[in-house]
Amino acid sequence: MPTPTNFLISRTDSLGDVVLTLPVAAVLKQHFPNATIGFIGTPYTKAIVEACPHIDVFIDKADFLSGPVTLAGEKPQCLLHILPRADLAKRGKELQIPWRIGTTNRWFHWLTCNKLVKLSRSNSPLHEAQLNLKLLKPLGIRHDFTLPEIAQLVDMSRLPALPAPFAALLQADKFKLILHPKSRGSAREWAIEHYISLIKLLDADKFQIFISGTANEQAALQPLFAAVGERVTDISGLMSLPEFIPFVAACDGLVACSTGPLHIAAALQKHALGIYPPMRPIHPGRWQPIGQHTHIFVLDKTCNDCRQDKAQCPCTQAIQPLALKQTLDKIYADFARQRGLTR
Repeated sequence: MPTPTNFLISRTDSLGDVVLTLPVAAVLKQHFPNATIGFIGTPYTKAIVEACPHIDVFIDKADFLSGPVTLAGEKPQCLLHILPRADLAKRGKELQIPWRIGTTNRWFHWLTCNKLVKLSRSNSPLHEAQLNLKLLKPLGIRHDFTLPEIAQLVDMSRLPALPAPFAALLQADKFKLILHPKSRGSAREWAIEHYISLIKLLDADKFQIFISGTANEQAALQPLFAAVGERVTDISGLMSLPEFIPFVAACDGLVACSTGPLHIAAALQKHALGIYPPMRPIHPGRWQPIGQHTHIFVLDKTCNDCRQDKAQCPCTQAIQPLALKQTLDKIYADFARQRGLTR
């Protein structure tokens, strides 16, 4: 079978999942520098895909399922099912894409794919980004990537300009820190009270603090604004994702639980402070952000106490605001030294 000259990467779930799939595009470009790389995603994650310089074409999942598909005027030659989806796998076979790569542990891949990789995510000790890269094995790419190697591959540098009203919020002489307390219910969240305590601990002369979140999360954030509203800037619900990404790029750090904005910050090479439970498979070993400046907060224990009720996670709540404050003070010291600040 001829070597493909174009590739379609399929990952149609959430923000963080898509960020952790971007290294697949980088490795493909390294091995096939003249190839066209496409990415099947959703409108929700389009801005992340478009920020990656290794990806040439974004294809909406709905368009892939319903109409003709081309990459730089050519029919797709290789489809990588990074996230298994039966409808996409069936469509790939209908389109007669020559290379259709999937995992052996999805029964529908046995009917729709012609290149199968033995891979079980649920019991693997590997990080999600490492698991994604295993799908490249049929293409002769068998390297076992380390997390530092993957950190060199993450690239979201193709950014739109930050709109002037949002740029005007930024204070150049302070460390611009985003706190993203909520997760749309997808993660074990640090208590709002802990965020309030952290804000009170941080020196307002050194840190400019923004609170981000979706419009639907604003009600849950009100206790924070009632307690420390005068010390923060509320940007929740104000930005679209194409606006939020360059805003993160213009800031210096972000604090969150295991959620999309944390992965975005890490990919933008910002200080990403992640608060995690120790429970597998949602522990940082599987889902920590990938970047040059990541800082992980997790209890050193094995625990399954909140497996049934993720609203109650004592291990996450046991992480103290003072621990993050101490890390942020060290980060600020480097920040100030590099900029000649004397505070």
